[in-house]
Amino acid sequence: MSGITVGVLALQGAFYEHVQLLKKAAAGFSAKQADSASQWEFIEVRTPQELDRCDALVLPGGESTTISLVAARSNLLEPLRDFVKVHRKPTWGTCAGLILLAESANRTKKGGQELIGGLDVRVNRNHFGRQTESFQAPLDLPFLGADQASFPAVFIRAPVVEKILPHQTGEQVGEAQRDETVIAPSRQAEDEAARQAMADNVEVLATLPGRAARLATQGTHIDADEETGDIIAVRQGNVFGTSFHPELTDDARIHAWWLRQVEDSVRRRQQKHLA
Repeated sequence: MSGITVGVLALQGAFYEHVQLLKKAAAGFSAKQADSASQWEFIEVRTPQELDRCDALVLPGGESTTISLVAARSNLLEPLRDFVKVHRKPTWGTCAGLILLAESANRTKKGGQELIGGLDVRVNRNHFGRQTESFQAPLDLPFLGADQASFPAVFIRAPVVEKILPHQTGEQVGEAQRDETVIAPSRQAEDEAARQAMADNVEVLATLPGRAARLATQGTHIDADEETGDIIAVRQGNVFGTSFHPELTDDARIHAWWLRQVEDSVRRRQQKHLA
């Protein structure tokens, strides 16, 4: 396979840390009997021209309102929407990035937050409360593979997926009628390869159990179901989102897993175009 370019949106937030862990993950591939044939390039993205070079993209943690405002001023907001929802290229958002990739976000004033969309979910911003600056919790992440050690997840004023929304063509109109809720604009996939990268259903990849959530906030009550807990990692087609910050650890396992998804996506797209 030819080279794959992965961008990290570098307008604000923990973009440098993502780049470093992506490089560490790719280096791990080379060390494991050269089981990845891809040549990886990782770049910081600040312009539409840099975004055009990318086969996949990471939206880092930070402040989602600031990122969306800077993206709009940099003429990047519409290209980002095209990247995710028209071209349907692999995109991963962490914390603030998860908010940006949601089709609906609450606890926000209309006009104060622009969304990119791609995940049929409603995200609750700052779910754990502003008074809880951060906490860590060990997570069992089955998608990383069997018999894996728990992942040291870092949460900083973290959002959670409050509701999985039904997939529909066009905007989430019902969500737009809610108070203090903003929705993402609709976009159509550009071709058959892009449509095949889509999925109608959101897959829940990880939850933070309700009891653990309450303990993590040091006594602050969280209204979370003890059976299901708070949804903190989801995937839908080409879009992946996590509430927590894998980039703020030394653990590159999620980055490595996601690069595998990117590799598979690029291969499928190349085969589709060659057919």
